[in-house]
Amino acid sequence: MLSLLSLVVSLGLVGATASSGARFRPDAWYRVLSKPAWTPPDLAFPIAWGILYLLMAIAAWRVYLAEPSAARSAGLVCYALQLAANAAWSWLFFGRRKIVSALLDIVLLLGLIITTTALFSRASELAAWLMLPYILWVMLALALNASVWWLNRRA
Repeated sequence: MLSLLSLVVSLGLVGATASSGARFRPDAWYRVLSKPAWTPPDLAFPIAWGILYLLMAIAAWRVYLAEPSAARSAGLVCYALQLAANAAWSWLFFGRRKIVSALLDIVLLLGLIITTTALFSRASELAAWLMLPYILWVMLALALNASVWWLNRRA
């Protein structure tokens, strides 16, 4: 029962993070920005994020269920920090329209995800593997954010 409850809590935490992305979405401002030709279609984002949030929640849950250790504790703290940075990105980019601030946030986010994954790997190898698609997607998002800044820097 405790295992099921901890999974529900983990899903709830990523759901709270996802709510920022749901609240601050692409709008008319974003549509007129210059974007690189390799920008994924708008539909790809909610699908990818839905899958990534599920994988992240399962990864954190697996680590939570692992034997207590310093790496487990540090990994879960780092995980919480990366959730906050993740939620901040949509607010910065779409809500505040601060492309550079969002770029700085996503660099921080990527560093936190990599650190979280390294710490998770000491508690659960499966958890670390579940974080890998998230790392790859955020690397793409970072490149996209940087490209949007570059293409619109004089606007």
